[in-house]
Amino acid sequence: MATQTSSMEPLRDDATNAPASIPLPEPATLAERPTTPPTTLQVPGQQTEGADAERAGRGTAGTAGTAGTTANSTTPSRAPSPQPSAMFPHTQITYDDPDFTHPPPLNYSLQSRRKSIFWFWTLIVLDCVAMPIGLYFGLWYGTSLSPNAVFSISTALLGTVSIVEYFIRFLRLWRKNSDCRVIGAQRAYLDWFHWNLSVGWFFVMIELIVGTSFHDPPIRLLAIPPATMCFAIGLELLLIDILRIMGVPAPCRISSLPMGAPLRPGIYAYIEDICAVDGSGKTEFRQRLNLRYQASKAFREMLHRLTLFWAIGSIAISGITTAIVFTIERDAAYVVGWTVPFIWAAVWTAITIPWVQKSLKHEYAEWTTAKWKA
Repeated sequence: MATQTSSMEPLRDDATNAPASIPLPEPATLAERPTTPPTTLQVPGQQTEGADAERAGRGTAGTAGTAGTTANSTTPSRAPSPQPSAMFPHTQITYDDPDFTHPPPLNYSLQSRRKSIFWFWTLIVLDCVAMPIGLYFGLWYGTSLSPNAVFSISTALLGTVSIVEYFIRFLRLWRKNSDCRVIGAQRAYLDWFHWNLSVGWFFVMIELIVGTSFHDPPIRLLAIPPATMCFAIGLELLLIDILRIMGVPAPCRISSLPMGAPLRPGIYAYIEDICAVDGSGKTEFRQRLNLRYQASKAFREMLHRLTLFWAIGSIAISGITTAIVFTIERDAAYVVGWTVPFIWAAVWTAITIPWVQKSLKHEYAEWTTAKWKA
């Protein structure tokens, strides 16, 4: 019986959603099966201590486990990384169901994080919705400041919470002993979501800087940064999924997915990064998500549908918001630009949560048939 590892070498995931190759146990009765200890899933790139383990790693391309691994552990993991900066703390996970009698657990729940999620999004809404609208009407109609001064002040204060969260994420990923770092990646890589957030903020800041550079700022241009962010995220999600369906390998590292590997649905990296870093699931969640994705066809199909749901929705709401902003009265356009994308995101989230819960229950209920393991 082969030991299952958390290697990031993805199984087959082509345009036809062909079954991924998961080794299934040979038919045997419960009494005939030998008892095996819980399977230890090795972190890719983590070297085993000791000279014997080091020699074994060079000779066998880095077998998963320690120097005392039993002879029946024949499934190789990724070779130890030669880059010291790619090393991270011991975050092995133990999987005690090598026969895959149930879907590999994610061990992650939103229920225990409801309070922190509530306060985080409350601050985001106050910072990115209430403040720009409140400052606009308060300074425009309540003071004698010039239009340029009004928007210079509101732009300078915009996104304070978002920027603070951005640098908190950076520090959590950058620190030497980070416990949420991407599997197998060097320290400087950060993660896929962080790079996308950086690109989105870059274009938003261009709009705000250009808009406030005029003596009479173009208010409609200053009303579409949320729509711009939605378009950037939606386009990236859709592009990744199109390339995946076409069979194009990953053109670069996408979080824990190495360059050249078969692509995964675009939303996979967002789930991995947000839950691991912002949701404190740590590197352990990255490993568990990878194992679940490789083991379950139903899980892969669900992520594909979620990717299209969010990608098409993001692009659509971006276009709708922009069209409305440039056609209605100025004050109303500013309110629409800073509210509609957030309302859309709340509605999409409210649809996504029960949808995912229902899909996961269906996955568990149908797991006994072999087709869900392939």
